[in-house]
Amino acid sequence: MSASQPTQAPQNPDARTPDAPTLLVKIFGKDRPGITAGLFDTLAAFSVDVVDIEQVVSRGRLVLCVLVTQPAPGLEGELRSTVHSWSDSLKLQAEIISGTGDNRPRGLGRSHVTVLGHPLTAESTAAIAARITATGGNIDRIFRLAKYPVTAVEFAVSGAETEPLRTALVTEAAQIGVDVAVVSAGLHRRAQRLVVMDVDSTLIQDEVIELFAAHAGCEAQVAEVTAQAMRGELDFEQSLHARVALLAGLDAAVVDKVRSEVRLTPGARTLVRTLKRLGFQVGVVSGGFTQVTDALKENLGLDFASANTLEVVDGKFTGRVVGEVVDRAGKARLLRAFAAEAGVPLAQTVAIGDGANDLDMLNAAGLGVAFNAKPVVREAADTAVNVPFLDTVLYLLGITREEVEAADGLLDD
Repeated sequence: MSASQPTQAPQNPDARTPDAPTLLVKIFGKDRPGITAGLFDTLAAFSVDVVDIEQVVSRGRLVLCVLVTQPAPGLEGELRSTVHSWSDSLKLQAEIISGTGDNRPRGLGRSHVTVLGHPLTAESTAAIAARITATGGNIDRIFRLAKYPVTAVEFAVSGAETEPLRTALVTEAAQIGVDVAVVSAGLHRRAQRLVVMDVDSTLIQDEVIELFAAHAGCEAQVAEVTAQAMRGELDFEQSLHARVALLAGLDAAVVDKVRSEVRLTPGARTLVRTLKRLGFQVGVVSGGFTQVTDALKENLGLDFASANTLEVVDGKFTGRVVGEVVDRAGKARLLRAFAAEAGVPLAQTVAIGDGANDLDMLNAAGLGVAFNAKPVVREAADTAVNVPFLDTVLYLLGITREEVEAADGLLDD
């Protein structure tokens, strides 16, 4: 019988039955349009059912794997011959392996492990893979999320619980100089989220109090107190009052100048724009001042913003703040309030910060990200990002660079 003539559909046993015969068809070679369609057109002549498909293209080279049910009795040899003839005609390689059943069930405990490297070396990748294995995990799939501004890859891991896996990999990452994030797999990863960021040295490159201090002529004194507070050596509220007191008498008209001096962190606009397109809600909490965060909220289209407010009397700063101080505990409290208002479970929140006063917020969030943070913060957070690009946080959420750029392209059109 010619392979080009349809055969009578066999009564294929369900491949989910462990002992059901199946064939793994593997195709290798130079990628070009039509290969996948051509293979399935060839297989269709034998009335097989498709059980599983996996296709990867790397540097123009294709690996296509198709698991199918066994054809009708007496036709397997013809199927093999026909597939090899088809692949030879396209200068491809084919391998067909007999076996039984589908893929073995994945182990309990499933996680996504995102690795960021600048660069990502073979040595560091080997170390991460070895540590996954040592925790009892199995790597089911690996794919690249981004090639710039950092290399980001994601491992789908089963067989290990998320928390022990995270602990092991964060320790390994710190030793080999890469950033690793581990989150549990499931539908929640694609659900709507709330992302809340610190402002100074996170969303922006500056410390706002120091920008004001430069205009007041007390920059050195303020910078020293700020550094002590961020290292956790001083109570934040006390240090805030001490720094703000140095601004007493400064003309409040300086606010416009300070706003113009603020520098967004590289990737900040991309991060916020992409999150908003995905339907996420985005907010900021800051130990800085509403005189700046209100402008950031408007310019970036943020959903939430909260910070301290410098008191102004007769057009000059009094050296005091008004209202409740946004400190370490206040940031966590605001995260919870934003989540409640947004209708997002706390487990679906992401917090990003760099200083000791961000720790409560990072610990309260479903995922706490230490961004170019102080050592005490890196050690306490779920994951750390140590490259100067804020949009790399997108990769921790499973968003690829290609998806970001495609969305930008649609907007430009």
